[in-house]
Amino acid sequence: MARSKSSKRWLKEHFDDEYVKRSQVDGYRSRASYKLIELDDKDRFFKPGQLVVDLGAAPGGWSQVAMERIGHNGRVVASDILAMNPIAGVDFVQGDFTEQSVLDELLDLLGEARADVVISDMAPNMSGMPAVDIPRAMDLVELALDMAKQVLRPEGVFVAKVFQGEGFDSLLKDMKTNFRTVVSRKPGASRSRSREVYQVCRGFRGA
Repeated sequence: MARSKSSKRWLKEHFDDEYVKRSQVDGYRSRASYKLIELDDKDRFFKPGQLVVDLGAAPGGWSQVAMERIGHNGRVVASDILAMNPIAGVDFVQGDFTEQSVLDELLDLLGEARADVVISDMAPNMSGMPAVDIPRAMDLVELALDMAKQVLRPEGVFVAKVFQGEGFDSLLKDMKTNFRTVVSRKPGASRSRSREVYQVCRGFRGA
């Protein structure tokens, strides 16, 4: 079947993308790895030996970066609806973490331990219609934030992709209620036309 003009344009842009080229050279599974690298270079939330939860992990670019930053004494517990090839030091659960059975499996992997950092690069399959896409994306962020509240240690960190639009202000208020500091970042690896920003929330107030 012949590809549409928009599909061909996307493919050309994708393979011309400097971050796609760099990921192939550096061995990262996605260009999104550089977003997390930039965020951590700026905000320094990863430390050796940490326990990290990665939501929406496939194909594994963020889990790769997290493991590099926390070292062999650290551990990542990751989840995604899609399958993900194994990464040393990463325990992966395939499934929708909003389903009780999947959540229980994730919580079993964590055991009594509390996460130091929860990261989420989750996004829905985009339709190209903001009125549809933004609410779906915000729902995912809210679910990730709820998960972070369940598993983070006091003073822990939550880093998540957020789409600016309806619901952003109420989400920001929730973040500021639960964390001491909340900052918005737009990494260079994030395409300029994208509405995505990343919220770095530090100092979890939870018990």
